[in-house]
Amino acid sequence: MTLGGENMFSHIMIGSNDIERAHKFYDAIFTAMGAKPGAVDHKGRLVYVHDGSLFMVTKPIDGKPASHANGGTIGFRMATPEMADKWHAAGLANGGVAIEDPPGVRSHGSRALYLAYLRDPDGNKLCATHVVKT
Repeated sequence: MTLGGENMFSHIMIGSNDIERAHKFYDAIFTAMGAKPGAVDHKGRLVYVHDGSLFMVTKPIDGKPASHANGGTIGFRMATPEMADKWHAAGLANGGVAIEDPPGVRSHGSRALYLAYLRDPDGNKLCATHVVKT
């Protein structure tokens, strides 16, 4: 797995207790990063396709309430720090909650990353990630 390279995942699917609310939130952050708004498929799942990746939001099929992963984070690759800031602002304006440090550069060993963290309306931890050229 490399940041800035090919995506190794076929898809990511998360649960939501309110698909309409999730649709508003995820449309805002996906369009902020240059993707198209999502569509609801015939099974009621919210679907986003961007840069060869598939991201889906669904009500859990077991009928139990959706819950976020404790310790889990979903990272979205950003082309620029400005795109990460736009993504973060769009999320905040649409029901997201800012978490951790404010958006900015963090050093990770020999690399610097521009990171912006949010929790979506269902509590899932999301991160906008841009690899800073050094």
